[in-house]
Amino acid sequence: MMTEQAIALVTGANKGLGLETCRQLAHHKMTVLMGARDLKIGREAADGLQSEGMTVEPVQLDVTRADHIAQVVAFIETRFGRLDILVNNAGMIHPDEPMFANSAEQVSLQALRETFEVNFFGQVALTQALLPLIKKSSAGRIVNVSSILGSLTLHSDESSQVTQVKPLAYDASKTALNQFTVHLAASLNKTPIKVNAAHPGWVKTDLGSQRAPMEVEEGAKTAVRLAIIGPDGPTGKFFHFNEEIPW
Repeated sequence: MMTEQAIALVTGANKGLGLETCRQLAHHKMTVLMGARDLKIGREAADGLQSEGMTVEPVQLDVTRADHIAQVVAFIETRFGRLDILVNNAGMIHPDEPMFANSAEQVSLQALRETFEVNFFGQVALTQALLPLIKKSSAGRIVNVSSILGSLTLHSDESSQVTQVKPLAYDASKTALNQFTVHLAASLNKTPIKVNAAHPGWVKTDLGSQRAPMEVEEGAKTAVRLAIIGPDGPTGKFFHFNEEIPW
């Protein structure tokens, strides 16, 4: 069934940046599907937003599981017939990898593989599976939540603060996600679909820790802006708020 109301899917949506992204998107009078690995926890998060009068619905989605992806695609196709916005927010830093260090000499292949499964392979698999539904939208938007730590340009600039933070598995997975953003945007450049990457900033979340200077309300703003940009907006770009970040 088609609907006039925009339909959005946010992954990793039961807490932190994902939850706040859902809240801000729902303020734009759209239906927001909240992807969560644990459906019980997803329902609890959705109940909180529904109590605020928002149109949200939890869906079970672990981006590393093909069966979850297939179920979500089938649900959206049957229920809505299209998808207007996909925010690839789910992400991790491996518990064996120190965040504020250079791990290149000691990071394990297991940590690399597990990080890439969530931060890259899962994002690609989900996006490719949903693309036929996004193409049915009159103005599809794909936002990949990346990190400034994925910027090779800034990591190579000795004057940049980014050079001080080099967890290889995390950074490399975000660099790969950035490349996917550029390539997918180029592939879709003759369509109304726009594909961009968002750096939320260093935010107080489980991943960012309480040392971070930014609150989640600020951190979600970049992804939300890119999710609702108009037809003249950018594609294939990397942003923090309105500032473009070099790849």
